[in-house]
Amino acid sequence: MKIKLTHLIMLGLLLGIVVGTFVNLNADAASIKTYTGVAAFGSIIFLKLIKLIIGPLVLSTLIVGVAGIGDAKTVGRMGVKTIGWFVFASLISLTLGLILVNILRPGDQFAGSLPTQAISSIPTTEGFTMAHFIDQLVPENIFVALSSHKMVLQIVVFSVFFGLALAGIGEKGEPLIKLMDSLAHAMLKLTNMIMWIAPLAVFSSISVVVAEKGIGILVQYSKLIGMFYFGLLLLWIVLLSFGYAFIKNKVWSLLSHIKEPLMLAFATASSESAYPKLLNQLDRFGIKEKITSFVLPLGYSFNLDGSMMYMTFGSLLIAQAYGVDLTTGQQITMLLVLMITSKGIAGVPRASLVVIAATISGFNIPEAGLALLLPIDQFLDMGRTATNVVGNAIATVAVSKMEGEQIHH
Repeated sequence: MKIKLTHLIMLGLLLGIVVGTFVNLNADAASIKTYTGVAAFGSIIFLKLIKLIIGPLVLSTLIVGVAGIGDAKTVGRMGVKTIGWFVFASLISLTLGLILVNILRPGDQFAGSLPTQAISSIPTTEGFTMAHFIDQLVPENIFVALSSHKMVLQIVVFSVFFGLALAGIGEKGEPLIKLMDSLAHAMLKLTNMIMWIAPLAVFSSISVVVAEKGIGILVQYSKLIGMFYFGLLLLWIVLLSFGYAFIKNKVWSLLSHIKEPLMLAFATASSESAYPKLLNQLDRFGIKEKITSFVLPLGYSFNLDGSMMYMTFGSLLIAQAYGVDLTTGQQITMLLVLMITSKGIAGVPRASLVVIAATISGFNIPEAGLALLLPIDQFLDMGRTATNVVGNAIATVAVSKMEGEQIHH
C-alpha cells in the first residue's frame, strides 16, 4: 500500500500536538526552551528549502507561460483580469471581516485586561508609500531578486518582460524557452522531493507552539478563535460559491486536488510552503500552465484572502477592546487603507500584524492592543494561511474561465 503524503502530514500534526502538550505539562522552563530550540530545526530546514526553490520556480514557469501566450496584448488582458479579480476578492474578504467583527464584537471580552506596554516582538514598518511599493515592484538586479524570497514581485515583473522578449524574437528564443521549461520541470521534481520533509516540518512547528504556550491557551481564547474560524468558514463558502459558478461540481475535485498544499499551509502557517505544491496540483487539475504560472505568483503577493479578513477583524477587535468607537465612514476608510497597505509589505514576518500596526495608529487606536492577538496569532495564522491557498486556487480557476480556457480534468 502506497503511503500518502497527506496522511503523513496529518500524523505529523497530531504527534506535534501530543508531544508539545507532554513537554509543556512535564518540563520546566529551561527544558521547554531547550526542546523548542532543537525541535524548531525541522520547520526551519523545510522553509529554507522551500525558499530555495520559489525564485527559480516562479522565474521559469512564468517565462515559459508568458512566452507561450506570445503577445503583450494578451498578457495585458490577462493581467487586468487577474488584478481585477484580486481587488474584488480582497474587498469581499475585508468587508466580511468588518461585518462579522461588528456583529460578534469579540473585542468586548478583553475590555478589562488591556495591555499598555509597547509590543517589541512585532517588526516595525512604515505606512504604505508609493516609493516603497515601486521599490518592491521594479527590479534593478534579477540576481538580487532571485536571492531573496521577499522579492517575488520583482521576479514576476522581470519574467513577464523576458517572456515577451523571447516570444518576440521567434526561433532564436526557442532554445532559451526550452531551457526554462526544463528548469521548471526540474524545480517541480525537486518540490516533490522536498515535500517528503513536510511531515517533519509540520510536527516541528506545531509541537514548538504547543510546548511554549500550552494547549490551554486555546481554551482561554476559545471564543475569539471560534469567532474567527466561523468567519473563515463563511469566507470559504463565498469563495467556493464563486468557484462553483465557474466550474460547477468540479469545485469539489479542485478541493481534493489542493488538500496537500492546504494542510501544509495550515500546519506551517506559511504561504511559501504551499506555493510550489499548489502550482503542481493546479496543473494536475487541468488548468493550463500559462494560466497557473501567471496568476499564482501574482496571487502570492496580492491575493491573500484569509489575511485580508484577519486585518479588518483584528484592527476593529483592538478598537472595541479599547472602547474606540469608529463611525461607519471611518471603518470603510480603514478598510480601504488596509486594501492598499496590505499590498506594500509582502514577505515581512508576521505580515498581517505589521499591516494592522501600521493602520490602527492612524485611527488613534493603541498599538499595544496587538498584545491581545499575539498569544494566539500562530493558531489564527494557520487558518488564514490555508484560506489564502483556497483563494488563490479559485482565482486561478476564475481567470482560466474568463480567458475561455477549458479545464481538462
